[in-house]
Amino acid sequence: VQLVESGGGLVQAGGSLTLSCVVSGFTVADHAIGWFRQAPGKEREGVAVIAEYEHFTYHAASVRGRAKISSDKAKNTVYLQMNRLTLEDTAIYTCAAGSKANLDAPLWYDYENWGQGTQVTVSS
Repeated sequence: VQLVESGGGLVQAGGSLTLSCVVSGFTVADHAIGWFRQAPGKEREGVAVIAEYEHFTYHAASVRGRAKISSDKAKNTVYLQMNRLTLEDTAIYTCAAGSKANLDAPLWYDYENWGQGTQVTVSS
C-alpha cells in the first residue's frame, strides 16, 4: 500500500494549484481518501475527504468554496484542487486512506495509510 503526493510548490496568493495523491495497493473507489495539512507550529488539520463507495465528499470550512476534492478511478488518484490561495494555506499536505468510518475522528474515518506529504507555500 502506497500513497504518493505531488503538485505542491510555491504559488502566489490568489493563485491555484492541484495536488495529486496516487494510490497503489488498493482501489481508491473502495476507500475514504482524505487530505490533511499541517502548518509550522500548528496541529494537523483535515482539509477534505472523498469516499466514492459512500457517495460522500466533505470540505473543511477553511477551504469550502475554493477547494474541490475529486478522484479518477482509471488513474487510481485523488486530487485536491485549491483556488484563491492565501498565506494561511501554507502547509505540508498529506493524503491518507481509511476504510472504517469513525464519526469522532478527523474527516470521519480511521486513516490507516499515509503518504509522505507535499509542501505548499503561498507567497504574498
